[in-house]
Amino acid sequence: MQLASERFQHSTETISRFFTKGISAIKRLSADVVRPVDHLFSNIPQQILNDARYMPFFKDCIGAIDGTHVDARVPADLQVSYIGRHGTTTQNVMAVCDFNMCFTFALAGWEGSTHDSRIFQHALMDTSYNFPYPPSGKYYVVDAGYPLQRGFLKPYPGTRYHLPDFRRGSRPIQGRREIFNQAHSSLRSVIERSFGVWKKKWKILRDMPPYSLTKQRDIVIATMALHNYIRRHPSRSDKHFRACDEDEHFIHPAGLQRRTGQINEHSGGDHVRGVQVGVDEMVTLRDSIAEQLHRS
Repeated sequence: MQLASERFQHSTETISRFFTKGISAIKRLSADVVRPVDHLFSNIPQQILNDARYMPFFKDCIGAIDGTHVDARVPADLQVSYIGRHGTTTQNVMAVCDFNMCFTFALAGWEGSTHDSRIFQHALMDTSYNFPYPPSGKYYVVDAGYPLQRGFLKPYPGTRYHLPDFRRGSRPIQGRREIFNQAHSSLRSVIERSFGVWKKKWKILRDMPPYSLTKQRDIVIATMALHNYIRRHPSRSDKHFRACDEDEHFIHPAGLQRRTGQINEHSGGDHVRGVQVGVDEMVTLRDSIAEQLHRS
């Protein structure tokens, strides 16, 4: 705030007041920006359609989901619940992105100690969030920390999964499960690349000022809206997006996530929305894709 005050030659009170107004305005705009471009998901994403590694195997995939942690400043009496993966106070943010590295849904403000799966289930069960639920036959790719249920495809448990594990491995990929997990991990890496660009571009996410928790949450959503605007309206080449476009394996270090344990899968029937439903359906789909990849 002090640097902005010196640059624009106004008091820090004036800078703070207009910063708050700007954040509020952009957050209101986010409802029109942080959402799917094709809300019916009627078309196969170009990034899948034009890539033989994923087409036709993942033709019904519409995006990726993951959680990330953003630096948070909280009162002393709340610090324990906000301590995240790295032992510092953070807010846990769940996000959905498309294959153009744009965020299509975000749920911010959760305590850093909250497990990703809890935020995920809350997003699905509370209709006020307008989660972009996948239509019949479509699905998102998620990692092992999320439940396997209709519309959300996770990797095989107990099998190599993360791309660095395959790259530095001393043995080749073996069996349909590893083949599937490698392809799934490669496809899902778009969310980590999106997080990386977003956090690299907005330093405030890595060193949050001591604003109110509400304002800190609004900053997360507002910067995601700006992230999408830059990506969808490229008036000039953006160096952070360009680094990812030029190297599909490149992830800005800020986007890398520390891994948590896997969740067991459970068979289940058809229950209310937001509870694990259609597990057998997704197991069958995963096995089918794995078999197709193994044969190709």
